[in-house]
Amino acid sequence: MDKNRKTELYEFYKSCLLEDCIPFWLNHSLDHEYGGYFTCLDREGKVFSTDKSVWFQGRGLWIYSRLCNALGKRDEWLEAARLGYEFLVNYCFDTDGRMFFQVTRDGKPLRKRRYLFSETFAIIALAEYYKATGNMAALDKAKSIYKMILSIYDNPANDPYKITPKVYSETRAMKAMAVPMILLNTNYILREIDNVNCKCSGNACDCSVNYADIAKMLTKEIIEDFLKPEEKALFETVGINGEKLDTPAGRCINPGHSIEASWFLMKEAEYQKDTGLMQKALNILDWSLDLGWDKEYGGISYYADIEGKPIEQLEWDMKLWWPHTEALYALLLAYKNTDKQKYLDWYDKVHNYTFDRFPDKEYGEWYGYLHRDGTVSHTLKGSMWKGPFHIPRALLFCMQLLED
Repeated sequence: MDKNRKTELYEFYKSCLLEDCIPFWLNHSLDHEYGGYFTCLDREGKVFSTDKSVWFQGRGLWIYSRLCNALGKRDEWLEAARLGYEFLVNYCFDTDGRMFFQVTRDGKPLRKRRYLFSETFAIIALAEYYKATGNMAALDKAKSIYKMILSIYDNPANDPYKITPKVYSETRAMKAMAVPMILLNTNYILREIDNVNCKCSGNACDCSVNYADIAKMLTKEIIEDFLKPEEKALFETVGINGEKLDTPAGRCINPGHSIEASWFLMKEAEYQKDTGLMQKALNILDWSLDLGWDKEYGGISYYADIEGKPIEQLEWDMKLWWPHTEALYALLLAYKNTDKQKYLDWYDKVHNYTFDRFPDKEYGEWYGYLHRDGTVSHTLKGSMWKGPFHIPRALLFCMQLLED
């Protein structure tokens, strides 16, 4: 990619981030009365539900803190981060230490789930907020939560939230790739911030978790249990020992999720200087694009069955915003690490599809959900699942790659 093209793309992404995406959320999602963030916004940004996603209290806090750390502190970003931080720590934790999934506007609990995702988003948010503000209590809280969920990951019996398992493991023991995947990214971010704060040296460190060993453990599980080179796919669900399951869930591939995992692994490979891991991550990216790209209408399909059998998810052929943002960054990162033209060609294809269809040129921000043919399915700009995370993260990370 020549210098002029890099500069052009950098300025384009910067404009999308700072003149469209972030202003939309700052103008419409901040709750100045109770704190935290609304994410259920219609096309124009009007709130259609005041219930709050705990995922997005963490994700939003991470975004505003990361903007401060990457682009320089701005009062409006720091204030947005403060609103998220105070709401998160005051209202999003249950008495057992686990976190809720959904709360009311004023912080009363509505839903709590068995999964660890609320906690992982809180960890990266609190760590990033510490880096932006110097609030040591935020970093201490992040590390405390991380140690708790690592204990649960190591032994589910350690989970203080005693809820009936979703599936009877005695009948069919399964595990999801999403768990080691999100923990790997959580570990990467917390290691990056906590290591700066750490005053110990080498193996004598007694103030932190062992990020290096954890990264190797998580990477090993993803590669050995979920990656199936003979199938050319990264599977979402496998048996407890990594065996393939001949069920709809066991055959299901989520190309966007696999693409996101590929860049998590690429970043870890860069950190470890592991060329073997880098190649495996690139293979995942290649295979996920080949499987997920809709050759008739373009765009990345939401789900696929590895054997071409019927898919349970009714939205399988829809085009969602986040697989495309993940692909933009993954492809630029792959190009940076390989200088291979095929990644630039793929990047151009994904970039053109994405910016031709998802951005709302009238009211700002992006549509999240398209039909298979690329027409808009839902006009909402935010929900319990869509908010200020995938789009601004990809725009910021792409800017940083293009600037290097």
